[in-house]
Amino acid sequence: MIQKLFPLDKNYILRQAQSLLEERMLEMMVFELKRSYTQLYNPLMLMDEVFGKILDTYDYPTDRLRVIYRQLCGIYRFQHKNNQLELLFDGRTHLEKFQDDWYNQFMAWLRELGQHEQYVKTMLRMTILYDTDSRAEWAENHCKFFVNQYFDLKIIKRKGELRLKTA
Repeated sequence: MIQKLFPLDKNYILRQAQSLLEERMLEMMVFELKRSYTQLYNPLMLMDEVFGKILDTYDYPTDRLRVIYRQLCGIYRFQHKNNQLELLFDGRTHLEKFQDDWYNQFMAWLRELGQHEQYVKTMLRMTILYDTDSRAEWAENHCKFFVNQYFDLKIIKRKGELRLKTA
């Protein structure tokens, strides 16, 4: 069952494009997270225990990372509600165009969010520096709150439906 985040969440081609790119984008989230950590906390790239662990960790739980990815997907669909297909003259399909647009916007968002310490710290606790489920759940909740606050959105749950609204 497809979970709609707002009443007009009907851009099915965009949703398909986002789901096809999901695994690749999860890897990009972690890559950008490592880069953001380096820029914020260790710009000289001095090797210590934490920095070494962050750079050398490639095995981490992705379930909480997936939640943040899907939240960002929903925010993008909310901001691009129009599901009218435009005429394309460059030989690409609409799916390819939506994938390119989503990829470019997602990467820009990751770089913007990566400039905020709260985002970087909570994402690290959920993934690379994962130690317990309770800490990861706490970090996930704080990260979701930060993302909603960053994009000036509220998520309201009524009658089993999630709704996005601008604050």
